[in-house]
Amino acid sequence: MSNLVIGMIGTACLFVGILMGINVMVVLGLVGAFGLAALVGMNAATALLSTVFFETTHSFHFSVIPLFLLMGFFAMRAGLGEDLFEATSRWMGNLRGGLAISTTMGAAAFGAASGSSVGTATVFTKLALPQMLDRGYDKSLASASIAIAGTLAVMIPPSALVVVYGILTDSSIGALLIAGFIPGIIFALLLCVAIWLTVLRHPERAPLDATYYTLREKLASLRLAGPLVLIILCIVSGLYIGIFTPTEAGAVGAALTLLLAVIRHRGIAKVQIGATLIETIRTSAMIFGILISALLFSKFLALSGMANAVGDFLTGLDVEPWVIVVLVSVIYLVLGMMMDAPALLAITLPITHPVMMSLGFDPVWFGIFVVLLVEIGAVTPPVGINCFVVQAASEGRVRLEDVFKGLLPFIMAGFAMLVLLYLFPQIVLFLPSRM
Repeated sequence: MSNLVIGMIGTACLFVGILMGINVMVVLGLVGAFGLAALVGMNAATALLSTVFFETTHSFHFSVIPLFLLMGFFAMRAGLGEDLFEATSRWMGNLRGGLAISTTMGAAAFGAASGSSVGTATVFTKLALPQMLDRGYDKSLASASIAIAGTLAVMIPPSALVVVYGILTDSSIGALLIAGFIPGIIFALLLCVAIWLTVLRHPERAPLDATYYTLREKLASLRLAGPLVLIILCIVSGLYIGIFTPTEAGAVGAALTLLLAVIRHRGIAKVQIGATLIETIRTSAMIFGILISALLFSKFLALSGMANAVGDFLTGLDVEPWVIVVLVSVIYLVLGMMMDAPALLAITLPITHPVMMSLGFDPVWFGIFVVLLVEIGAVTPPVGINCFVVQAASEGRVRLEDVFKGLLPFIMAGFAMLVLLYLFPQIVLFLPSRM
């Protein structure tokens, strides 16, 4: 049996295992380990296993993931999402659709601190959804706007998912983090435009809010949101100027967010440091497990020749590069409906990344492009993990069908963002090129 056939059998087993509901980390690791044993023998495979485990867990650069996660969990414990929503709703709540727009802008800022799409969707479902529904907002508009707003967390730095991409592709993590800043802001604005156009066409879906805030009250609200915005700007500017590395940025962000949480609660007890650390360890262990399994599977694909075969087939097609980009996009959108983001990147990048590099695309640009693709998949039926999170956190006030029903304008905004990134790659590359 040739190596390529073994690679094809292993890939088929991977997808069968996923469809059967086996944990992605487990099936990735098993296919990678047994595939390597079939290719190079048990002794050589065992040596490779130990090397991958050691290189993944001992590297100083990998510590950026738990540090960014810790920063996000401290931000949640501090109640910073509530502060951001209060500030943005005072400034934009009087507009038609203003609460939904406020949710988007608040989620963008909070997501920059948390780096978690699911976490941001959970927080703003509890904060914003009751207020929107109580003021007469359509259930589908309210819930869908929160589900898509959660995706901004992985675009605007710091983002744990961008770090995962950097690790899996051996790309510059600092450049990737900086690269997501401008696209994240533009995407947030596109989502706000999508909300505005929706309520312009269907004004009954977002009644005007009669609550009025004076200019003094609006300015006072900035005191609530200001500290977190300053922390985000500190991290981004420090990375951009070169004051600290991504790992140091994570440490600084976690320390400042902890300090902010302590000040806000006037003590350390309510921050629940022990519970926060345990939650960080659990999430980090899950991500590291997927990374280790993914690296094993990647080595299996490389040794079997499967990755090269698929790459040669795609690059050998007599078509324009944009056709390959569309094909890759469809693959990510379809698979993104069925699995979470780290697992999807782990499975696909060993094949798609070399293909895109051979076509001349920049690795930093492709990182932001593919992260956006993965997050659009996170809200797309029939799975759409963010949609399930919003429905679960709503405590029965919205159905899953309500969330899916309102997604179309926002998914179209996501597609528009993908087109912008393809036509104008400097949106992504401008800041990294000047670091």
